[in-house]
Amino acid sequence: MRTGWSGIERESRFYERLDGDVVRCLICARKCYIKPGGRGFCYTKENRGGRMYTLIYGELTAMAVDPIEKKPLNHFYPGSLALSISSVGCSFRCPWCQNWHLSMAKPGEVATTYVEPERVVEMAKKEGCVSIAYTYNEPIISLDYVYDTARIARREGVKNVLVTNGYISMEALEEVVPYIDAVNVDWKAFNEKTYRRYCKGQLQPVLDATEEMKKRGVHVEVTNLIIPGVNDDSEEIRSLARYLVDHLGPDTPLHITRFFPYYKFSLRSPTPVETLVRAREMAMEEGVKFVYVGNVPGEDYDSTFCPSCGKVVIKRFGYDIIEWNLTEDMRCKFCGEKIPIVGAYQERGFLRW
Repeated sequence: MRTGWSGIERESRFYERLDGDVVRCLICARKCYIKPGGRGFCYTKENRGGRMYTLIYGELTAMAVDPIEKKPLNHFYPGSLALSISSVGCSFRCPWCQNWHLSMAKPGEVATTYVEPERVVEMAKKEGCVSIAYTYNEPIISLDYVYDTARIARREGVKNVLVTNGYISMEALEEVVPYIDAVNVDWKAFNEKTYRRYCKGQLQPVLDATEEMKKRGVHVEVTNLIIPGVNDDSEEIRSLARYLVDHLGPDTPLHITRFFPYYKFSLRSPTPVETLVRAREMAMEEGVKFVYVGNVPGEDYDSTFCPSCGKVVIKRFGYDIIEWNLTEDMRCKFCGEKIPIVGAYQERGFLRW
């Protein structure tokens, strides 16, 4: 490991060469055309002599052991630990980003530590982590590194989790999806105008990628950060919920999350709790079976309720599981309803069963 940006240049596997030494990045759905000496929208891909290099391969800005519920993933190995890693940059420009100091940084602007993929997997195993979570900044732009690390992790029995905006090209998704076990996709809004205005991207590629991952057997959960005046319209929330039910299935967990002022939205007010509670009610009215409310400590909406009898089957306080009312085959102890949970419940990294 080396601390401080190493400046390592590694040729990407996800691009095509065009006439005039122009390259076309195939990592995110933007598919930037990059002229010689230029960089892509994310600033992390550079054209050097007609070849595309990634400037952030193995350059990590953070590494931490987190509860999987922090991602948030409530239906994937509940109670387990994930080794979370991040780099710099993003394919969006969201003005409310809580990790803007990483996502809006360019290579060399923040301190990093170079960590080889093998070392990441070793550390995950050493710390008793069920999974590696590629998170904090946008992991898709680090796809070369994610791809290499995920392949090794799969071989070593460690799961791979993406916490992403979902802005990935279908070509790149085809390459990496065989090694991804779970994903939380942040649907910023359910409106193309909002995506273009604030994120500088598009909604439809996000929806297409989310649906394709679900079809390919990846465990999918969706997050929607509710921001007053941006995406808190009742019909938009209902439309999002209907789309989720129709295209991902009613069992797909939806995390409705409270906005707090950050970055360029630092002068705005936090989302009223009653707005989040009403959004949860509307999503469930539209058929979503498992709807969680995040960033509201002390409420019971981060617990899992049986959609059949309505009783609490997994009671949570924050990221901690304090009550477990499921059988070994993930059925409600009260009525026998099957609850869609992937993986056995874990207590502080150890199997309950």
